[in-house]
Amino acid sequence: MQRRTFIAGLGAVSALPLTSRHAAAQEWPDRNITMVVPFPPGGQADLAARPIGLALSKLVGKPVVVDNRSGAGGSVGNAAVARAAPDGYLLLMTLSSLAVLPEADRLYERPAAYEVDQLAPIARVLADPTVLAVPANAPWKSVADLVADAKARPGVIPFGSSGPYGTLHIAMEMFAAAARIKMLHVPYRGAGPAITDLLSGQIQALASAPGTLKQHVDAGKLRILANWGNARVPAFPEVPTFIELGFKDVEFYIWAGLFAPRGLPADVTTKLRNAMRDAMRDPDVIRTFESAGSPAAYQDTDEFSKFVAADSARLVAITKKIGKV
Repeated sequence: MQRRTFIAGLGAVSALPLTSRHAAAQEWPDRNITMVVPFPPGGQADLAARPIGLALSKLVGKPVVVDNRSGAGGSVGNAAVARAAPDGYLLLMTLSSLAVLPEADRLYERPAAYEVDQLAPIARVLADPTVLAVPANAPWKSVADLVADAKARPGVIPFGSSGPYGTLHIAMEMFAAAARIKMLHVPYRGAGPAITDLLSGQIQALASAPGTLKQHVDAGKLRILANWGNARVPAFPEVPTFIELGFKDVEFYIWAGLFAPRGLPADVTTKLRNAMRDAMRDPDVIRTFESAGSPAAYQDTDEFSKFVAADSARLVAITKKIGKV
């Protein structure tokens, strides 16, 4: 398991007032908070966690430790938080694959590592349509070029993912099924290592969030062929959507959101919810996301809970349709 830890600085901002010192829940937080990212550094969840961790540290007055616990496409980190004590000291910044991974376990008749209802949504942070990237020196200038080559060489062109049935894998399988092509799946522990190998030419295609790719596109190292959204991405306005290109059912979004173990005390939930609201207004957080090409897409707890339920149902249906791969 790859694991990396980062401690967010406190800065000089005073802590939120604590209303009582009588109950343990009311004293939250009285020690460091760990925010688990279930992927290696360099991906969308990591992009979301680090500026949020810094902002939360200033707001609640205790360090927020960003802990990369990668493995099994995100299942290892997701499960660790799902099984944790609901005390507000172990949180999860995860992606839309949250609902897909237990369904994938069921497809292969394995016990699910966790269930979505073991986790309580706190706030959505980012929500981007996935984009399709290839090396700048690749021969394909369009999706049509890639499809024609893949049909001529079925199962040969390697594409990366964040792990089997992770967000990046599901997006590519949707496209491949719609285009009636077969490519070679090369799974990684997360988007960060996959991007490294895309840049070196070890793989030839990758679906990922705009914010993880923009710097490499700007540097002339990668080319974006299409996006999985229902509108063009502001960071890449010249890039068409798959829907524009005639793939009407190829639509996928990679969102990042904060969760806690189900059963978090109400007063801790309120403090965390309020702190997240303020963190998402922090100019440094906004600037970091915008400069990466992934504008903030905040949803508070109630709205995010409804969003997760609807998106999970849609992704589970897609996973069942794709089946074993």
